[in-house]
Amino acid sequence: MDLMIQLSTGSGCAHLYEQIYDYIKREIKGGKLTRGEKLPSTRILAQNLQISRSTVDLAYGQLVSEGYLESRPGSGYYVGNVRELYGLDGIRRQLLYEEPVKEEYDVDFSTAAVDMEQFPFSTWRKINRALLSQDNASLFSLGDPQGDMSLRKTIADYLHSSRGANLSPEQIVVGAGSEYLLLLLDKILDSNRHIALESPTYQKAFLSFQSFGFEISAIPMDNQGMQVEELAQSGARIAYVMPSHQYPTGIVMPIGRRQELLAWANQEQNRYIIEDDHDSEFRYKGKPIPCLQSIDSNGKVIYIGTFSKAIAPAIRVSYLALPEPLLQIYQERYRFFSSTVPRMDQSTLQQFMVEGHFERHLNRMRKCYRAKHDFLLQQLKPFRRQFIIGGENAGTFLTLTARDGRTQEDLIAAAAARKIRVYPMDVQGNGSHTVLIGYGGLNMDEIERGVEALKEAFL
Repeated sequence: MDLMIQLSTGSGCAHLYEQIYDYIKREIKGGKLTRGEKLPSTRILAQNLQISRSTVDLAYGQLVSEGYLESRPGSGYYVGNVRELYGLDGIRRQLLYEEPVKEEYDVDFSTAAVDMEQFPFSTWRKINRALLSQDNASLFSLGDPQGDMSLRKTIADYLHSSRGANLSPEQIVVGAGSEYLLLLLDKILDSNRHIALESPTYQKAFLSFQSFGFEISAIPMDNQGMQVEELAQSGARIAYVMPSHQYPTGIVMPIGRRQELLAWANQEQNRYIIEDDHDSEFRYKGKPIPCLQSIDSNGKVIYIGTFSKAIAPAIRVSYLALPEPLLQIYQERYRFFSSTVPRMDQSTLQQFMVEGHFERHLNRMRKCYRAKHDFLLQQLKPFRRQFIIGGENAGTFLTLTARDGRTQEDLIAAAAARKIRVYPMDVQGNGSHTVLIGYGGLNMDEIERGVEALKEAFL
């Protein structure tokens, strides 16, 4: 490949090798040169730039020493395994990223796993077969770009009854996963490029908005969620929040803070709130909390939900509900994007819901996860003297925060030494003392065995 490096030789310019070094480093950090990509040899690059080979050798050598490049004898220079991370406190930091070694864990407290033993495979298979037996050719066509109207109506009815949402089927866009919907939302928001994220926040959302080129402001949280005063001072015009069960802190945002957020959004025309309602189905204490969208009377909330937690990750069906001004932009400019969810999958899910199987499945899962939640809390009682336990009564994970100053890295390493996997609160490594303990995909024996090992590791 060629490197289009513009060298400056005027008075006051940096040394040539420094300019080459800076250019390649920027290209790697910006993602334009990707891991494993081969660079021109020092001889060829020197010829192209009409400079001495020793100058290129010096630049390459510095990049190799810092880990940006790898030198492979007899083969040449390649982009190293480097990932650029931006701390959510706004401080830009470089971290050398090594592919994690695949380890065998006795117990993996994954926060993403679900209990698939409870899934009604026979019912899903029966619906799928019945649809295929109808010889309905339309199921194999592209269909509506927003998703089948029957499914969108079913989703709208479900959200109204379960979450209090006030949505029409016309506002809903069905897509294969939240990442796709965020990509579509990036197009719809257009020039509205300054977004505020809770700190800490969901890593995939952060990486998605970063890759889209958004200016990102990290807004600190208190025990009620995103601090609205800090949000107002940030200058952001979009706020991304998870009010029903924030990931990774587990905080449930109370109604007062939700109203403050809406008041902030209502102050200016182009301010919006993205409400990610990723696992609101699972709440174990008190009545279900209506979604933020349900109290939005001015069309300020963009609602995102998914069936990944409620049914299975492989279903890959998520949905986006757009306020009227943004819906108009979508319909005028972006309806040419075909739906990313096959019509067969849409029809199977729609039948699964309208026949009542989804509601019965949710009731089983709530009972199942509630039992695991209570059992895990009981098992963690000996930890309360040295740890703060958080995130109770919702979702499928708890948090453990060390009172003695041990970092999340210390705790993760201690657990791994006993073949137990726990997860960091802050993937940016900003000195967190908290780890996440997921229980959704574990049975009672695994939970008990894992906690016994954590006692040896942590206490």
